[in-house]
Amino acid sequence: MNEYDATLKAVLTRPDAMALTELTGFSIERWHNIELPAVRHRRADLLGETADARLVHLELQSTNQAHMAVRMLEYSLAIRRKFRRFPEQVVLYVGNAPMRMKRRLAGPGLSYQCRFADIRELDAEALLASRCLEDNVIAILARLSNQRDALRRILERIGQSESEARDAALSELLTLAGLRKLGGVLEKEIRRMPILDDIMDHEVIGRERRRGMALGREQGREEGREEGRRELLLRQMDKRFGPVPDWARNRIDAMSTADLERIGLRMLDAVDLKELLD
Repeated sequence: MNEYDATLKAVLTRPDAMALTELTGFSIERWHNIELPAVRHRRADLLGETADARLVHLELQSTNQAHMAVRMLEYSLAIRRKFRRFPEQVVLYVGNAPMRMKRRLAGPGLSYQCRFADIRELDAEALLASRCLEDNVIAILARLSNQRDALRRILERIGQSESEARDAALSELLTLAGLRKLGGVLEKEIRRMPILDDIMDHEVIGRERRRGMALGREQGREEGREEGRRELLLRQMDKRFGPVPDWARNRIDAMSTADLERIGLRMLDAVDLKELLD
């Protein structure tokens, strides 16, 4: 996710952009320094404040993390220590695989929940129609009825922009396209537009194009490997313990790669599913 962080933060936090408000319902007045004390993940992605002094913490995720709710609770407590206020929290999911993360934690004397927003649930049309170029760019991640048509509309807006804004927006689009494995399609569409084709060989833009395409391919391979591990583990559980109930499938779906490997190693020693998955 680190490869996409800078681009997503830049696009979402531009003053005139509407995408963040559409996704979260919050209009951020100013952004805070987010170096946090005494938490394993020391730097939150985005921490802003609304005009009525409400803190809003936004985390960007491109993969499913089994313990995301725990991580968000850690952030919430760290922000409380620093600002003496609890934040309203949103996990913004921008990945390709279906979102499977749990948003609730419960235990003795503890009940916690944070909000999850899948950017693909946002209709891209409003972002494509926006006068803000950053909204047009991030529309590539939202729900599209026609990907190629959307790419052409975004590229037309970029082509009509001033040269400095055009270079930045095209670089951002190339990076974000990697999250949707659209690098190859995007490059073909760029080649159809002479004003953009001329800058594809620019040192920085060319590097972003190659990096975005490579990242998209690598993310796709990793997602495929993880899904393969999941399916193999479910087949092994079925063979060892009989039909796998829904609660166990849901637990497996929410696990990280490390968790899946750990469960696989425990398979031969566990006497039942409860012992295996506890």
